[in-house]
Amino acid sequence: MGSCCTPDNSCSTNSGEATAVAVADSTVTVYAVSGMTCGHCKSAITTSVGALDGVLSVDVDVDGGLVTVTTGGEPDDAAITAAVDDAGYELTGRA
Repeated sequence: MGSCCTPDNSCSTNSGEATAVAVADSTVTVYAVSGMTCGHCKSAITTSVGALDGVLSVDVDVDGGLVTVTTGGEPDDAAITAAVDDAGYELTGRA
């Protein structure tokens, strides 16, 4: 186990393999979202959008009104819009 390429063992497990694939084939898209005001907003959007198929990571900037979504390929804008709407916020377009 000591032969991992990073000190925190991030590449010695299956998750490391997935990360390597994700980095090679991922697409990062930034969306403008209105109505976010606090940590609960961030959590709700992260959970809702993160549950979608193909979404690898979600980063929410509450103050900037931005949601950065990393997907394994082209993002499904309609599904992401619906997930943000389900969480109680409005996706106003790509930033």
